[in-house]
Amino acid sequence: MSNLAFGIDLGTGNIKIYFSGKDTITNEKNMIAITKKDNLFAYGDAAFDMFEKAPQNIKVSHPLVNGVIADIGHMTIVLREFVNELTDGRGAGADYYVSVPTDVTEVEKRAFYDLIKDSGLKPRKIMMTEKSLADGLGMGIDVKTSQGVLVVDVGYETTEISVLSLGGIVLSKLIKSGGRKFDDAIRSIVRKEFGLVIGEKTAEQVKVSLGSIEAAQEPAVVFGRDLVTGLPVERAIPTDLIDNTLADTASAIIDNIKLILERTPPELSADIYKHGIYLTGGTASLAHLDELIVKGTALKVNRSESPEECVALGLARIIKDHNFRSIAYSIAEMSEEV
Repeated sequence: MSNLAFGIDLGTGNIKIYFSGKDTITNEKNMIAITKKDNLFAYGDAAFDMFEKAPQNIKVSHPLVNGVIADIGHMTIVLREFVNELTDGRGAGADYYVSVPTDVTEVEKRAFYDLIKDSGLKPRKIMMTEKSLADGLGMGIDVKTSQGVLVVDVGYETTEISVLSLGGIVLSKLIKSGGRKFDDAIRSIVRKEFGLVIGEKTAEQVKVSLGSIEAAQEPAVVFGRDLVTGLPVERAIPTDLIDNTLADTASAIIDNIKLILERTPPELSADIYKHGIYLTGGTASLAHLDELIVKGTALKVNRSESPEECVALGLARIIKDHNFRSIAYSIAEMSEEV
């Protein structure tokens, strides 16, 4: 199995795994359902189906919080189950390429390495790659050239804003604002304006389907619990109300993009002006987000064709093309830089 390789992108919302043996990307919810404290009940999309519906004896949770590993034990179980599922339990001896956020502590980065090392999967080699560089490769950019590239990865709980050049990261900023903030904003406005309590999954569904709802010129129909009567009810929510709420939430991301642009060296700024911003991440497909960024920065926005799987596509490119192997580094190299 030494010729096999995995590209692992651990997101708070979704786990994406590229497997060279099948040349496929698995993309499922990064969630786990546990019973009796340590018995696996479900993982991935199956665990997500139980979220907000499970009885007290089943705990459904995210092993990652704000882009870093919060529960390494549960994350190990989820990863091992997916790898064994992909390889029919014969994944020992493979190479692992793992994406990590840039603007986190070295201890938090090390946890990604330890996750693979102590997983019981018997890896032959573990290599780390900065997430934003993998993003660039996943969008078809040659990140090893001197061209300045601004990548904005809007994830589930975080947004990473990075300026790339010559195979490295010139500037990077990780902010705790992502898809979940948009979900919370939708729940808040529905509660305030309609006296209706809706779940996280309902808010997420409204967010994801907003574009198609607007195209059909229909309101967003949601189901929840009436605050006054306590009974389940249905409400039609005007899409312009949701748009305004999401625009307010997006302002934090736009402000931080402008902050990075203000700190970018002039020659790289010139490249960014010519080529625009590269937008990716699971929340990049949010209706009107690209338009709001264009309005706030006066720059063109290039949205990834596969925003949720962009990092995994970049890791696949590193695995397949030896010209990009230098972008990945070992934990020993990371320790020398501290």
